[in-house]
Amino acid sequence: MTTQCDIWLLDDDSSILDALSQGLRLEGWSCRTFSDPLALLQALPADFAGVVVTDLNMPTLDGLSVVQQLQAKDVDLPVIVLTGYGDISVAVQAMQLGAYSFIEKPVNHSELQKILMQAAEKRLLCLENRRLTAQLQGSRRGRVQLIGDSPAMEQMRSLLDLVLDTPADVLIAGETGSGKEMVARYLHDNSSRSDHNFVAINCGAIPEQLIESELFGSEEGAYTGASKKRQGKFEFANGGTLFLDEIESTPLAVQIRLLRVLEERKVTPLGSNQSIPLNIRVVAATKTNLEQLSERGEFRLDLYYRLNLVQIAIPALRQRKQDIPLLFKHFAMLAAARYHKPMLPLNQQQLDSLLSHNWPGNVRELRNLAERYVLLGAEAAFMQQGLPLPDTTSSAMGLAERVAFFEQMLIEEALSATKGSIKETMQALNLPRKTLYDKMRKYGILRSQFKDDDRMDGMD
Repeated sequence: MTTQCDIWLLDDDSSILDALSQGLRLEGWSCRTFSDPLALLQALPADFAGVVVTDLNMPTLDGLSVVQQLQAKDVDLPVIVLTGYGDISVAVQAMQLGAYSFIEKPVNHSELQKILMQAAEKRLLCLENRRLTAQLQGSRRGRVQLIGDSPAMEQMRSLLDLVLDTPADVLIAGETGSGKEMVARYLHDNSSRSDHNFVAINCGAIPEQLIESELFGSEEGAYTGASKKRQGKFEFANGGTLFLDEIESTPLAVQIRLLRVLEERKVTPLGSNQSIPLNIRVVAATKTNLEQLSERGEFRLDLYYRLNLVQIAIPALRQRKQDIPLLFKHFAMLAAARYHKPMLPLNQQQLDSLLSHNWPGNVRELRNLAERYVLLGAEAAFMQQGLPLPDTTSSAMGLAERVAFFEQMLIEEALSATKGSIKETMQALNLPRKTLYDKMRKYGILRSQFKDDDRMDGMD
């Protein structure tokens, strides 16, 4: 048996502790024993990845008090109570206080093993949901978050964080749909330039005869059709970040001027003799190999070297498949909130279909599927995507987990709609204040992620 869960055993009888821990260790569990309830309570870490097994009758602190204090620390922590003959009524009381289950002494190891497996699975699912929720809530803060905890994403984030507040220009390389603009926005939003403009321009979408005026600006009469003065993207982004997407599409003649602007850090609008000093970061993005284009004479080599001071390579989605469940949930929850639709959790077969797909369209393709999943349902969405038809009769989540999922989603939607107002959320969900706060704590929902800073706390 393999498990990431730890088992903490609490009993004032050392012989019982020894017998339980030896038996569980033989079954592959990692165990830690305590004879003092206060020592266990003090040692328990936040988000403890494990299960607590406690006796009921102890001299320093009884089992019911232990259950209550553990619940106060973490309402989702599974606690299994050991009870002697005649203490069934007390064990039931412990269940009412939040204990996960109870088992009579002398302990039947096969029965304990079964209960522990169920409790451990629930605990790991709860902690995973908290982790996902924390990442999803990060995206609500107004700053772009790069979702995913695969090694490739961790490495990319580490490199981005190293250059956040440096003046260096950055070249982003990635396949179509991999999220190049999101990476550029992450650089801007998390840097000291975030109070200034982020300006994005697709160099391949602008007619060649207009791209110079778009980038550098122009004076009235600078060229045929220039009926008024035009502010260029460089000037508009001054103090902030200019994102040049599909930089490989820039005409060679424009590349010469672009190189000069990058080197001199000033821009002269068409038809003007007055240059404008620039305090700007330029982030360029490409889906092709610029060095190979340069070797063929299709891209200026000197511009490539100027842009390539820091290169960020975005991993393709097929190279970080462990991020797919989190990304799918993120996009589906956004779609559910946008379209006012419920979002059913994926079952295991549907998840397997996502993980087996090659994702040539990368994150953009996954986002589109998640939106169709919310709008049209699993069957239609998966068929349109050319994925194996999902089996809607099986589910990776049991009834309790599905109910909890919907409950969490409804609370988050209500808080989002009311901009974090507890009073309005209570009214919308018809919940008492204490019940709402208890459920928010249970699901790790932070009001601050939804709160409108202009709303006074006293107005709740």
